[in-house]
Amino acid sequence: MIGKLDDEARALALADLPEWTVASEPDGIARRFTFPDFVAAFGFMTRVAILAEKADHHPEWSNVYNRVDILLTTHDAGGLSQRDIDLAHAIEGLLR
Repeated sequence: MIGKLDDEARALALADLPEWTVASEPDGIARRFTFPDFVAAFGFMTRVAILAEKADHHPEWSNVYNRVDILLTTHDAGGLSQRDIDLAHAIEGLLR
């Protein structure tokens, strides 16, 4: 089982993810992505879904028209874990 990140590891990990913010309930990280239209937002969600399935780690998310809100947390760990950080980096990679 993967463990929850301690405060020092969390701060270090988030330094490399400046667009992500700390979420408190549930404990994790969140980011809003905005796209030109619904098709672009849905395409992004599809690419994230493929990454998440490969990692066997699935986000909490929502989509409204051109917006995608993603929350990453590891329920088994009781909060933010390295799995969330890794998935956030992979998601960021889709935007490059």
